[in-house]
Amino acid sequence: MNTTGTIDRPLTHDPQKQAPMKPSTHELAGSAPEDFTTRGANDSRQNRNREMQLIQEALARAHMHERRHEAQRERRAMHVVTARRMQRRAERASMRARRALAKAVMQ
Repeated sequence: MNTTGTIDRPLTHDPQKQAPMKPSTHELAGSAPEDFTTRGANDSRQNRNREMQLIQEALARAHMHERRHEAQRERRAMHVVTARRMQRRAERASMRARRALAKAVMQ
């Protein structure tokens, strides 16, 4: 049976050779010119690949942004820990100086 392709049974299963999904007024379905069909399929495929690549780039960019913020939070936390440690050390030195002064005054 030689009939033109339909959506359920296309003439070919090769997406490059299939017509784009647009209604045609003067041609039968699946019978778009070869150059138009191939160009449209390639353009849509390139666009899809570009979109997929941009999605990957956006994910990588978001991941790096999150890692950068995480590193900044860790640096701030380390600064706080260091500042507290130095404060305790200064307080201990101050207490030692007070004790030494008290001993000197008492003798």
